Amino acid sequence: MKQYAFYFDSNACSGCKACEMACRDKHDLPEDLRWRRVYEIAGGQWSQDNKLSIPELVAYNISLSCNHCEDPACVHACPTSAMQKREDGIVFIDPEKCMGCKYCSWACPYDAPQYDKRTGLMTKCDFCMDYIDQGKEPSCVAACPMRVLDFGELHAMKKRYPDKHVYPLPTEQLTKPAFCISQHAHLKGKENMEFSILNKEEVS
Repeated sequence: MKQYAFYFDSNACSGCKACEMACRDKHDLPEDLRWRRVYEIAGGQWSQDNKLSIPELVAYNISLSCNHCEDPACVHACPTSAMQKREDGIVFIDPEKCMGCKYCSWACPYDAPQYDKRTGLMTKCDFCMDYIDQGKEPSCVAACPMRVLDFGELHAMKKRYPDKHVYPLPTEQLTKPAFCISQHAHLKGKENMEFSILNKEEVS
C-alpha cells in the first residue's frame, strides 16, 4: 500500500517559519491552531582539556506536523471513526463524524490533532490532500525557501535521504511515523547530550 511521507533536513533549516505561515494561510487557521510547528532545540555540555573546561553547544530547528503514521494512534483512539487513513497513507478527519472529544489528541505522541474552539471539532494537518490529488506539493513544502522540506512515497524517501531519530521526537515504535529527518551534522556523537525546547510556550 502506498504511504506518503514528509522529509525534513535539520542541517539547512533557518527557523524562518515560512512553512508554518504557508500552512496557516492555506487552511485559514486561527492564531491558536498550528498544524505545522517549528521547534527551536538547544543543548550543551562541558568537556575537560587538562584543567580547562570547554563548553560544547548545539542548536537546531525541527519543522513538524502530523506524521501520517503507518500505525496511527489517533485513528485507533477515535470512537466515531472520524479519524481516517486513506489508501495513500494520508490521515485526515471527517468533520461530519467528529464530536470534538479530543481522544485523538490524547493518543497522538506528536500532539498533531488540535481542538478548534470555533467549531468544537478536532483539526489536523491533512497533507494538503486536495493539492496532492491535483498533483501539487503540500503548501509547507512549496513555501520553504531553504528547501529543507520534501514529500513522497515513504520507502522511496528512506532510500533517498538519511534518516535519524533526534530529540524531541518519541520512539518510532509507537506509531511508525511516515517521517524522515536528517540529523544536524553537529549532533553526530552527541545524541546523549541534554537538550531542551527553547520556544516550548510558543508552539504548545
